[in-house]
Amino acid sequence: MSLLPVFLKLNGRAALVVGAGEVASGKIESLVASDAQVTVVAPWAKPEIERLAERGAITWHRREFQDTDLDGQFIVIAGTNFQPINQHVYRLCAERGILCNAVDDIPHCDFYYGSVVARGDLQIAISTNGDSPSLAQRLRHEIDAQLPRDLGPWLHAIGRIRQDVLAAYPSGEPRKLLLQQLAHRSACHSETCPSRELVLPPVPPATATRPTAATTAPSAPTEQVSVWLVGAGPGDPDLLTVKAARLLAGADLLLHDDLVPDAVLALAPATAEIVNVGKRCGRASITQAQIHELMLAGARSGRRVIRLKSGDPLLFGRAGEEMDALRAANIPFAVVPGVTAASAAAAALPCSLTDRRAASSILLATGHTAPDEPRNPEPTRVVYMPGRDLTAIARQWSAEGLPADYPCVLVSHAGRPDQQSTRTTLGLLHHTAPGPAPVLLMGGAVFAEQAENKTPYAGSGHFVAGSPETGKPSISPE
Repeated sequence: MSLLPVFLKLNGRAALVVGAGEVASGKIESLVASDAQVTVVAPWAKPEIERLAERGAITWHRREFQDTDLDGQFIVIAGTNFQPINQHVYRLCAERGILCNAVDDIPHCDFYYGSVVARGDLQIAISTNGDSPSLAQRLRHEIDAQLPRDLGPWLHAIGRIRQDVLAAYPSGEPRKLLLQQLAHRSACHSETCPSRELVLPPVPPATATRPTAATTAPSAPTEQVSVWLVGAGPGDPDLLTVKAARLLAGADLLLHDDLVPDAVLALAPATAEIVNVGKRCGRASITQAQIHELMLAGARSGRRVIRLKSGDPLLFGRAGEEMDALRAANIPFAVVPGVTAASAAAAALPCSLTDRRAASSILLATGHTAPDEPRNPEPTRVVYMPGRDLTAIARQWSAEGLPADYPCVLVSHAGRPDQQSTRTTLGLLHHTAPGPAPVLLMGGAVFAEQAENKTPYAGSGHFVAGSPETGKPSISPE
């Protein structure tokens, strides 16, 4: 049996729910949320249903169902714990042409409740035609995890601008293309939002009060990203971050390492152009400069470019060079971290890499360096939980021979909206406030400000775990 997927407007319409227990509770709340005029008939009700009645959100008749309760109803939910009553209500509704759902009784339902993912006015409803509500729930959770949390406000802003477009442009292909373009741009509530400037129609010069899309080409918003450097993790698609999977699903151009498996590449849409730009064991292949050109050309043509790297993009890849190329070309980019191979390998054993009874640090190194760099460059250092007083770490690093101008960075709330970062040097480290926890202290040549004719090299990663008891760095004295 085929179902017609529809979204029903219930604002102000009469809705009857028979029953007010566990079975009916969720249905009543969903009808109230839809602004229906809800009447509940039941001799008793759950406390939350009683509270809805007390504040006037519903009308509750404290008695058994009567056939006349169907008079004037637009939609009916039969949600008692007694199937004969529910079926009786359904048969009466069928005689009167009223849509009815007898909860959890598929043959006596004119419609089903879908499993809904909601972001403001955006709703995604999932139905299995009653075959497996549990599967619908599982899919709802998976979709919910992948959708950005700010889709609701974004959609509201897009809707406001869409109304301006419909009022200002005649129906036709240009208006259709403009609306499609708008759906791919960032939008905000400001009257000077770049997306609003994009859709403003041309106005006669004599009446123009501000630049419009006809006279000036609005620049892309600073938060709009053209190229994403994404971590593919160790190869299992289930170990991708939610954000990585979401970006792959929307890719226009996918430039991937040779080690990325087909199971991960399969997450890209069929319309995406997929290019293998990997380098394996000295085999003749694409050059790094050619990879840069592919990224830049894709971004300049308005495509969403995903540079997909095995593991974590910032560990032992050439992300530093690619980010330099994007910065030089003024192409906005962002990085999505991935599960690095060391973590995946330890999990497979399983083994804690920083079991406090045996180890307090991890040395991550690579056997490959740039041809013109020393074989064993100074490692990048990362200290977890460095504590509030950085004097001891500064003293230790100085004793190891690091210079006073050794670059250091403190990152607080890494990856969160309120992330903070502070650049300093080893000589000033003991004067630097770490910021609110959790904090990472990082040091190394990779954090140096680029000077003319000098590009920092990527050294090996040296991760030092702090003591879980004191939060002080666990660095052994010489």
